[in-house]
Parts: sequence; C-alpha cells; structure tokens
Amino acid sequence: MMFFTSKLVKPIFTTRGFSTSSLLQKDIRHVTVIGAGLMGSGIVQVAAQAKYNVTMIDTTDAALENGKSIISKSLKRVARKKFADDEAKQKQFIDETLQYVTLSKDANEAAAKSDLIVEAIVENIDVKQKLFAQLDKVAPEDAIFCSNTSSLPVTEIAKATSDARKQRFAGLHFFNPVPAMKLVEIVRTDKVTDQVFNDLADFTKKVGKTSVACKDTPGFIVNRLLVPYIVEAMRIVDRDEASIADVDTAMKLGAGMPMGPLELADFVGLDTMKFILDGWKKAGSLDTPVQESQILNELVSKGNLGRKSGKGFYDYSK
Repeated sequence: MMFFTSKLVKPIFTTRGFSTSSLLQKDIRHVTVIGAGLMGSGIVQVAAQAKYNVTMIDTTDAALENGKSIISKSLKRVARKKFADDEAKQKQFIDETLQYVTLSKDANEAAAKSDLIVEAIVENIDVKQKLFAQLDKVAPEDAIFCSNTSSLPVTEIAKATSDARKQRFAGLHFFNPVPAMKLVEIVRTDKVTDQVFNDLADFTKKVGKTSVACKDTPGFIVNRLLVPYIVEAMRIVDRDEASIADVDTAMKLGAGMPMGPLELADFVGLDTMKFILDGWKKAGSLDTPVQESQILNELVSKGNLGRKSGKGFYDYSK
C-alpha cells in the first residue's frame, strides 16, 4: 500500500505494506493524527512502532519537522533500551519504524483514506469542532473519530459531526510522554457503539497500552482525581503553610509519589492546569468546585508555565 504523493505530502521514508495477519476486527490500516506537538508525535510514534501506516498532520512545515525530530529522538532512546549492545539493530529498528510514518499538511486528503483519526491539537472546543466538521465531510463513513482532549466534553466536540458519526466518535486520551506512559482513557459518550469501543480497546492494546473505560465526565478518571490534588498542594503554598520544596518532598517520601504535586504541575504545564480549572469553573459541572490558586494565576500571568517555558514552581533554565 502506498501513501498519496501530492506536493503537500512529505514521506519520511518509503511506506511499507501492512500485513493482513495483524489487522484488527475493524481492519484499521491507516491512522491519521492531527497535531505534531508532543502528544500528537507521541501517538504517531507508538502507532508506527505497532506497524500501522500513520500520517501526521500539521499546518506548517516547521511544525511537522519539529514533530519528526521529537519522534526520531524518542525512537533513539527506545532503540538503545531494546538493543543496548547492538547499534546495527538500533538503526534497523528506527528505520523500520519511520517507514510507517508520513508527514502532510493536507488533513482532508489524509482523512479521506483513514480508518482512525485522532485529534491532538489546542484545547479549544471551537477549533476542535471546526476541524471535525470539516473532516466529517471527507472521511469514510466507517472511520472512527477520536479526540485526545484531557478536559473538554467529547460529546460537545462531537456535536459538529453527523448523527451517524457520533456513534463512531470517542475520546482517546493518551498521557504525556506517550511512548512511556502505559494508560489510555477511552471516553464513551452516550452515542458510541460497543463495536467502536471494542475496536479502540484493541487498537490501544496493539500499540502497547492498557485502556480503561470511562464516561464523558469532567476530567474523566485521572484528571478528575489528579487536578484537585495538585491544586490543593498549590493552595497550601498560597496559605503559606509549607514551602514548595517541602510540599513535594512530603508527598514523595510520605506518600510514595514518584514526583511531587508541584513538580508534576510544572511537567504538565501550568497554563494547562489553569485552562482545566477555568473550564471546570465556567461549566459549573463539578459537585464540589475546585478552588482557584493565587500562585498558579501569578505564575501563568508572568509566562512561567513550567518545564516548557524554563520556569514554573522551579527554575529549569540551568
């Protein structure tokens, strides 16, 4: 099977055929991932490692090249772990994986040939709805649509598509960094069929992940539990009850956490944390609303967003 070769498509390597012996019941052959950032490129990588033909979509050459670079660097780390003493096998693993990946700026053309489309773009419901409304017109009737949203209602995103598509529209929430994190939340709306859910469960298993099922509720499972925990740690600092370092040390040594809550907030991104909190507050959808944090608001207003900006609760510039 060859990928399309329009001028908007830039293969990384020549595409290889997909063995029919490893197809899912849905016969998923081609996966399209919209978004070449950390999440999108991570989903592309694990799909390619599982030998799915996968197209990574973004709007600019620079974004696609950055996504390609993220994948290449990550694959090198994986290869060194898998074949620590064999550089030839490391190179072979990387090259063979990249053969399954294609870069493109044409979402419509990729969607028209896709069995599964996963969106991993900005957490803005209007932007997501506009994208899916467009893709719904060109994708095959049996293509499965998924959003990787971590906080927005999947049901609301799916409203931009036809009634038939809503039965094939779910949340597929991977965790960062995707190649390392083993969990995927499959978010079932009231419309999603059992067959679509089973197909997604099979897909997540094929890409080496463990899936959990959850309803389309605020934060799903992980963030509904995790975000209030992190925010309460911030509010301890707001109230000057303990220092940033002591809060993190206490939870690592006293509760066995691998990372303190404020370290974790920096890793997630403080702007993402604030976006989730603001969204929950605006929707008024929680039985017990999460309180705002003064220090979170101050850090975000200064552009100190955590690891990605070089500074958050901690200074990463050095």
